[in-house]
Amino acid sequence: MPERPRHRVAGAVWLAVVLVGAVLVGLTMVNLRGGTPRHTLVVASMPYWNISHGTAAVLGHKNDVTEVSPWMYGLGSSGRIDTQYPPGQSAAVAAEIRRLRAAGKLIVPSIANITGGRWSYAAVGRMLHSPALMTSQVNAIVSLVQRNDYAGIDLDYENLHAGDRQAFTTFVTRLAGALHARGKVLSVAVFAKTTNAGTDPRNLAQDYAAIGRAADQVRLMAYDYHWQTSPPGPVAPVSWVRAVLRYATTQIPASKIILGVPLYGYDWVGRHGTGISWLQALRLSRQYHATAHYDQASQTPWFSYQDAAGHQHTVWFENAASSRAKFGAAQGAQIGGVYLWMYGYEDGGTWSALGHVLPTSGPHALSTSKAVP
Repeated sequence: MPERPRHRVAGAVWLAVVLVGAVLVGLTMVNLRGGTPRHTLVVASMPYWNISHGTAAVLGHKNDVTEVSPWMYGLGSSGRIDTQYPPGQSAAVAAEIRRLRAAGKLIVPSIANITGGRWSYAAVGRMLHSPALMTSQVNAIVSLVQRNDYAGIDLDYENLHAGDRQAFTTFVTRLAGALHARGKVLSVAVFAKTTNAGTDPRNLAQDYAAIGRAADQVRLMAYDYHWQTSPPGPVAPVSWVRAVLRYATTQIPASKIILGVPLYGYDWVGRHGTGISWLQALRLSRQYHATAHYDQASQTPWFSYQDAAGHQHTVWFENAASSRAKFGAAQGAQIGGVYLWMYGYEDGGTWSALGHVLPTSGPHALSTSKAVP
C-alpha cells in the first residue's frame, strides 16, 4: 500500500483523548556552528489541553529532555496568530511553561494552521500568495518569539496545495532568515514521502531540499501509513520508514533530519479506525482476552477481538519493541534524531529502548547551530 502522509489530528478528535493524555517527544542531534553533531537532545511537545501531564512527563525525565515544543498556537481566519486554547486556560498554560523554564528547558512552541479547532488551508493559502501578508506573518512570528523569549518556533502548516510549493519555500526561507538574525531557531514539520512528488499535493507542496537548506530541524511525520479510513495495518512499518529516510537523506543534511516515531495505533471496524494509545490497546486486549501478535515484517504488534455487539475489530499499535526498531532505523541512517508522537500513554519500556539505541546527553546541550553565538 502506498504511504499516506500523516495529518495531525485536531479539534474534537484530539479532545477525545484528553483523559489519556498526549505528549510529543523528539530526540535531536545538535550541530554546533562549523562543527559535527556533538549532542543528542530530547525535545518534548505537548498539546495545550493536556499540558500538565506533558510537563510532568518532561520533568520526570529532566536529565534527558532539553527542549519542549508546546502545541499551542494556531491562526485566526484572517491569518493572525492566535492561541489554540480558550482564555480560561491561559493561566494554567503559562504556569506549566514557567515550570519548564525553571527546569532549564528551551521553549520552541508549535504553530499550526488550525482555525477554530480545525485544519484550515484558507488562512495559509492567502498568506503564501500575498507579499504583504507574508511579510506581516513573518514579522508576527518573530515578534511572538522575541516577546515571549522563546528559543524559536516549530512550523506545522499542513494541507497545502501543489501550486504552493515555491511560495511555501519562500515563506520558510524568509522566516528562517528573520529568526536566525535574532539568534532564534526554526523547525519545520513535513509529510513523509519516498520521492520528490510524494503521494498527493500535500507532499508535493513541501520541497525537502529547500526546506532543509533553510530550517534548523526538519521533522519527518513518518506515520499513518495506514490511517483512520484505510484498511487495518501498521501505522509505521519499519521498511517504509527506512525508505522515507533513504529519500530524505538525499535531500536534507542528515544532522537536520528528525524522524517522527508514533506511539499510538488504531482500532478498526472495517475501514473505520479510532486512534488509541498503547495503554488503551493493552486494556482492550485484556478486556476481550485477545492474544497480541508481533508482525516481523513491519515490526508492529496487533490483535483482533469481537465486541459485545458482535463487531469484529482489528488493532494495530506501537510498543517498546516496535519503537526500538524505528530508533534503530534512525541510528542506521545517521540522522539528527527522532521525536516520539504520543497519542496517549506510551509503553513504559519505550524510554529504556530509546536510551539503549540513542543515548541522550543530559540537560545542558544547546539546541542548534543557529542559536549558538
